[in-house]
Amino acid sequence: MTFEAFQRIQARRDFLRNGAGGLGMIALAQMLGAAQPKRIDPLAPRPPHFTPKAKSVIFLFMEGAPSQMDLFDPKPELQKWQGKPLPESMTKQVKLAFIKPNAAVLGSPRVFKPYGQCGAEYSDFVPHTASVADDICLVRSMFTDAFNHHPGQLLLMSGTTQFGRPTMGAWVTYGLGSESENLPGFVVMSSGVGTSGGETNFSCGFLPSTYQGVPFRNSGDPILYLSNPPGVTRDTQQATLNAVRELNQEHYADTADVEINSRIASYELAFRMQMAAPELLDFSKESAATLEMYGVNKEPTRPYATNCLLARRMVERGVRFVMLMHASWDQHTYLNRELKKNCDITDQPTAALIKDLKQRGLLDSTLVIWGGEFGRTPMVEIRKASDPENAGRDHHPLAYSMWLAGGGIKGGQVVGKTDDFGFTILEDKIHVHDLQATVLHCLGLEHTRLTYHYLGRDFRLTDVEGNVVKKLVG
Repeated sequence: MTFEAFQRIQARRDFLRNGAGGLGMIALAQMLGAAQPKRIDPLAPRPPHFTPKAKSVIFLFMEGAPSQMDLFDPKPELQKWQGKPLPESMTKQVKLAFIKPNAAVLGSPRVFKPYGQCGAEYSDFVPHTASVADDICLVRSMFTDAFNHHPGQLLLMSGTTQFGRPTMGAWVTYGLGSESENLPGFVVMSSGVGTSGGETNFSCGFLPSTYQGVPFRNSGDPILYLSNPPGVTRDTQQATLNAVRELNQEHYADTADVEINSRIASYELAFRMQMAAPELLDFSKESAATLEMYGVNKEPTRPYATNCLLARRMVERGVRFVMLMHASWDQHTYLNRELKKNCDITDQPTAALIKDLKQRGLLDSTLVIWGGEFGRTPMVEIRKASDPENAGRDHHPLAYSMWLAGGGIKGGQVVGKTDDFGFTILEDKIHVHDLQATVLHCLGLEHTRLTYHYLGRDFRLTDVEGNVVKKLVG
């Protein structure tokens, strides 16, 4: 039992009611208290389970599920089956979100070619990403258990399709803390049209609220109401914070409620952020070449490019986990048009982030992850039969692509293989829980040991499954 746990079950009034047992309880409290450190910053850096390769994570979350056979997993066989259904033996047991399993095959018009010394094939829609192929581990054999967006995003981020669990960024900051004193440990930025999962993609769940992802804007105040209102000086604010801290510390001494620590830490962090955040958003010291490489000053790349550059600046400043959400890749209709639109926005900044991290010596210590919650079907979805350009693809959880780079990942390789239609996995099946276990491994965390006791049992990100994928790690 910890001192905090003892305090929570032993309120002062109950303690006095114990009468003769009070002396024994005093002794127990002293023993527990002597073994416990005084209140510390909940986000203070903590040692990993073993020596890590990565110190921080940038998760480029492509919400809505990008089409793998149009970007990363070429399937020329689809052209031969254009307009025909797949063999019934492949599809008869499959559950799909919107289309029937006997829907016709949709060939991809994309042109693929090999890149880099590794020779990995990439689509003509992602030439910039392809230019860093030798730094990327391209995984073509991901699979998941969910075929709708919100459950799929919950599973990817929290390890379960249930609400209320901590997400990956929350688990990482809970396990390792943060090396930044002036910025949150877990930061979230978004672009595009919004996400299905919303805040559940960066929730702290039942962990203390210190580990909640903090949404940042890329202009103005990064967090609403961060600036002081007119008439409130910094000295006045400091005096107010000191008084609030003392009151909270008294309450903490009575209850040992970890949320009080979180509250104290959040007030003090917000105070420090008022000085750090404007400098973070100030790109005036970035070179013109860097801004051009990301595409910060042009459309359509500007919003996402700004987030990518901010992500690099955050990990430079010790932020542990940065998540960039770009939505939506949910191309049920107008696949070619809408897929190109998203690639035009994200491809250049994504590659620039890898190049920039590498040239600054940060890629080895920063794990970059790119991908969505599942993939797309090789079969067509038609929602407007009168429009021949309306063709799209349905959700597909059985086989899809993601990629990783840096932070202990072995780049310049392709892992996994799907069948000629991109429908099922033939080699190296990697479940979402395996991905989560591997991410934690790169950070020096053993996924079965990173647990939190809640409602009578120990929970973890990988639930009761997951294995580190040895082929991915260098």
